[in-house]
Amino acid sequence: MTDATDSTRDWRDTVFLPKTDFPMKAGLAAKEPAILERWAKIGLYRKLREARAGRETFLLHDGPPYANGDIHMGHAMNKILKDIVVRSQTLLGKDAPYVPGWDCHGLPIEWKVEEAYRAKKLNKDEVDPVAFRAECRAYAEKWVAVQRGQFERLGVMGDWDTPYLTMNYQSEAIIAGELLKFAESGQLYRGAKPVMWSPVEKTALAEAEVEYEDVVSTQIDVAFEIVEAPNAPELVGAHAVIWTTTPWTIPVNQALSYGPDIEYVTFKPSQGPAKGKTLLVAFELLETVRRRIGDLEPSLVGSQIAGTLGWLGPIIKGRDLEGAIALHPMGALGGFFAKPRPFLPGDFVTTDAGTGLVHMAPDHGEDDFLLCKAHGIDPVFAVDGAGMYRADWLWLGGQGSVINKKFVASDGPICNDLREAGALLAASDDFAHSYPHSWRSKAKIIFRATPQWFIPMDTPVTPANAGASGEGAGQESHEIPASAGMTAGGNGATLRGIALDAIETTRWVPERSINRIRSMVEGRPDWVISRQRAWGVPIALYVNRATGDYLSDPEVNARILQAFTNGGADAWFQADHQALLGERYNLADYEVITDILDVWFDSGSTHAFVVEARYGADARADLYLEGSDQHRGWFQSSLLESCGTRGRAPYGAVLTHGFALDGNGRKMSKSLGNVVDPLKIIGESGADILRLWVAQTDYFEDVRIGKEVLAGTGDTYRKLRNTFRYLLGALDGFDESEKVSVAEMPELERYVLAKLAELDAELKAAANDFEFNRYSRALTDFANEDLSAFFFDIRKDCLYCDAATDPKRRAYRTVLDTLFHALVRYAAPILSFTAEEVWQARFPSEDGSVHLLDWPVLPEGTATTADWTGILFLRGLVTEAIEPKRREKIIRSSLEAEVTVPDLPASSELLTELFIVSKVEPGDSVTVTPTQRHKCGRCWRHLPEVAEDGLLCDRCAKVVG
Repeated sequence: MTDATDSTRDWRDTVFLPKTDFPMKAGLAAKEPAILERWAKIGLYRKLREARAGRETFLLHDGPPYANGDIHMGHAMNKILKDIVVRSQTLLGKDAPYVPGWDCHGLPIEWKVEEAYRAKKLNKDEVDPVAFRAECRAYAEKWVAVQRGQFERLGVMGDWDTPYLTMNYQSEAIIAGELLKFAESGQLYRGAKPVMWSPVEKTALAEAEVEYEDVVSTQIDVAFEIVEAPNAPELVGAHAVIWTTTPWTIPVNQALSYGPDIEYVTFKPSQGPAKGKTLLVAFELLETVRRRIGDLEPSLVGSQIAGTLGWLGPIIKGRDLEGAIALHPMGALGGFFAKPRPFLPGDFVTTDAGTGLVHMAPDHGEDDFLLCKAHGIDPVFAVDGAGMYRADWLWLGGQGSVINKKFVASDGPICNDLREAGALLAASDDFAHSYPHSWRSKAKIIFRATPQWFIPMDTPVTPANAGASGEGAGQESHEIPASAGMTAGGNGATLRGIALDAIETTRWVPERSINRIRSMVEGRPDWVISRQRAWGVPIALYVNRATGDYLSDPEVNARILQAFTNGGADAWFQADHQALLGERYNLADYEVITDILDVWFDSGSTHAFVVEARYGADARADLYLEGSDQHRGWFQSSLLESCGTRGRAPYGAVLTHGFALDGNGRKMSKSLGNVVDPLKIIGESGADILRLWVAQTDYFEDVRIGKEVLAGTGDTYRKLRNTFRYLLGALDGFDESEKVSVAEMPELERYVLAKLAELDAELKAAANDFEFNRYSRALTDFANEDLSAFFFDIRKDCLYCDAATDPKRRAYRTVLDTLFHALVRYAAPILSFTAEEVWQARFPSEDGSVHLLDWPVLPEGTATTADWTGILFLRGLVTEAIEPKRREKIIRSSLEAEVTVPDLPASSELLTELFIVSKVEPGDSVTVTPTQRHKCGRCWRHLPEVAEDGLLCDRCAKVVG
C-alpha cells in the first residue's frame, strides 16, 4: 500500500501527465521538404484520384501564370488559396483534381529572349523565326521547371507530372481550332482602327498589359484657319482653337469636332502670340483659354477680368458649324496637308477642359477613328511600329519617336514648326495627368491605327443550322455553332449580349465583383486578337488578295489543325501552304497571315484544351480563381472565347482576391526595397506559415504582409500546434476499448461535442462559400477559447489524477479522440504539412496520409440539459472576481478560492468543477474568499476530507492504492 498519510510525500510520479514525442518547436523549413518527398514517393495525388473516382467532381481550373522568373508573393497567395480550396473540397468528399498550367507564349517571354539578343548586339528580325521560336520555347521550359518546384514547395498538390502548357502541340492545335470556330461562324474581321501600341515592343497590347502612371506632358493650343462656314459666314478668316496633350498627333490631323449643343464665341486677344487674330472657342471656356494663351494677366480675378476683353463676337450655336472647313496649319506643305479639314459633330466633345473644339486624328484615337470613318475619312498610317513618322511622310518624316519627350516638348520640332507657321498660341511642359504605359517595358504606349484582326462585340450572331464551307463562308451571317445552347431574349444575340447574360448566371465571389466584370464587358471595344510578334500561335488564315476575304473552308481548316497537332504552331512557319490549301485553291491568290494571336486568346481557350479535353466535351469548371486584375484579363477573355464558341461561360463561379502589399499597405517594388519574397519566408519559417497567413487574411481585399503581420501569424500557428501537441500527449495509450458512448458522458463532454458540431457546420459553410478567413478564425477560436482556455483547463485534473479506468477520464479521452480526428482534418487544407506531421505522429503509416481522409463524421446525441449560457456568463464573472485576489496574492490560484454566486444555473458540484475553485455556494452576488480547506498533496485541490496540507483526498488515495 502507498502511504497516503505522509504529508511530505512527492506524488508527482503517480500523476498521469501527457506524453508525446511531438516537438513544440516546429522546424517547418527543415521538415516540409521531407514531407513533400514522402508525398511524391507514395504518389499521393494519384492515390487521391483513385480514392475519389466516381464521386461528385469539383473542377478548379488553374489560371496560367507566365513562365518567366521566380514566383513572387502574388503567385504564392494565389496558388495557396487555390490549394486550400481544392483540399477543402477534397476533404468534403469530392473528386477535386487540380491541373496546374503555364502561359508560355507572348511578349513577356519573347521580350526576355530579345533582351539577350540585344546584349549580344543581334537583331531578332534577322534570325530565322523558327529558330527564334525555339529559343522562346527553351526559355519557357526552363522557367516552367523552376516555378513548378517553387509551387510544389508551397504545398500545392496537383498533377505536376502532366501540367498544361499553352505551347504544347495539342494546346496550340486546339487554340488554332478555337480561332477557326470564330472564323467559320463569321465572328472575325480584319480592320484598321487605333489600338494600344507599344513603340518599344513594336506590338499591339491588350488592356490587361497596360498600367497607368502619372506623367507631365506638353500641352498646346493650336489655331486652324476657317476658310468656309456656310451657316456662319462671319467665321471665315477666324481661327478655330484646339487644345491637346499629344502634340505629335497634329501631323496626322484630318478634321475638327464640335459639340452641336455647345455655345461658341469669337474674340480678339489684346496681347500674347495670338494678338490680332480672331479666335473661336467655347464660350464657357473663354476665360480658361485666354489665361492659357497669355491674353489675361495671371493676377486678374473676378470683376477685374470684365474690362480686359476687347472685341467679342456673338454667340454661335455648335450646330451652325456644320459644313465649315478649316486648313491644317502646315497646309503650305501641300499634298495631305493641303486637304480641307471638315468640322464634324461629336457627342464626345465637352467643355470640361480644352477649348470646346477637338482635333481629329483617326490614326490615334477611338472617338476620332469612329467619327472620321462615319464621314468617309480613313487613317493614313503615318506612324510606324517604332513610333516614328514614316520616312516618306512630308512633315517630320523619319524623325524621333513620338513618345520621346524632347520630340514633343514646347521647344521640340513640332512646336517650333507650328510656332514658325504662326499657329502655336500656347505651349507648356507642365500638364500633369495619368498616362498608359506597358507594364512590361514601363514605356509609354500610344493609340495607333494598324491593320489588325478583331472579334466584334456587337455584330448579331445566330446559331448555325449547317456547317459553313467555301471562301468567306459565314462572314455575313456571323453564326456560332448550333450546339452553343443560346436562348432567345436577354441581352441579345451578340457576343456582348451573350457574355452579359452569362455574367448574370455565374456566381461571383464576393458578390460585388459582378459589377466590375459587367461594367468592363458593357464598355469594352471589339476584341483585338492579333499581335505583330514571333512567339505564339499564328492566326492561321489565308486572305484572298483580290477580295480581302479570309478563306473559311472546313477541309482546309482540318489540314491546318492536323499540321498543328503533328508539329505545333511552328508548322505554320514551315508549311507547304499550297498543300494545306489543296487543289481547289491557288496559293498565289492568297496572303498567308503571320500575325500572332493575342496571348489572352491563348489563355482564354484553356477551358477547351484542359477542362473539356481532360474531363469531357460537356465539362465546365466549377471555379476560376484569380486576382481582381483578371476581370479585364483571363476572366474576361475566357468568358468571351467560350461565349463566342459555346454560347455560355466556361465557369460556374469566379472568385476574385486582392493584391499582396507590404506591411505598410504599399505596392511592392524593387525600387522601394519593400518586396517580401515568399521563397525567403519558406526558407526561414516554412510554407505552413505562409499558408496560414493567406487563410487568415481578408483576401477579397488587398492584404498586407511584413514582419509584424507574419509575427502574428506565427503566434496563431504556435497556439494551434500546442493544441495538437496536447491532444497527442493526452491521448497517449488510448485505444478503442477505452471509449464510452455519448449517453454515458458528463454534461461538460456533451457540451464540447455540441460545440464541435457547431464548428463543423460553420466550417462546412465557410468552405463552400470559399471564405477561409472565416474558416481559419472559427477553427483557431475554437482551439484557443473552447478547448485550451476552457475544456482542457477544466479537465486537466481529471486527466492527471483520475484513475485510468474512471468513467469521467475515459469520457474525456473519448472526446479528445473525437477532437483529434476532427481538428487535424479541419486544419489539413490550410496547414497541409503540419496536419500530416500530427497525423503521422499518432498513426504512422508507410503509405497513408491525412489528405486521403474524408470530412469527419461526428457522434450524434450530444444535446445537454445544463444552462450553458448562464454557466459561461457566471464563469466569466467569477474569473474576473478572482483575478484581483490573485494579483494581491490573497490567493495563489483559483483552487484556493471559495465562491458565492446568485441563482445557481447548475449543481454546486458541477460549478465547482467548471470554475476550478474549492467550493461554490449560492449567495446574493459573486464573492471570492480564500478557502480554509487543506490542499491534497497529489491533485492540489482543497477538499473537506483532507486533514492536513500534503495528505491525499479520498479520490487520490484510492487511485494510488
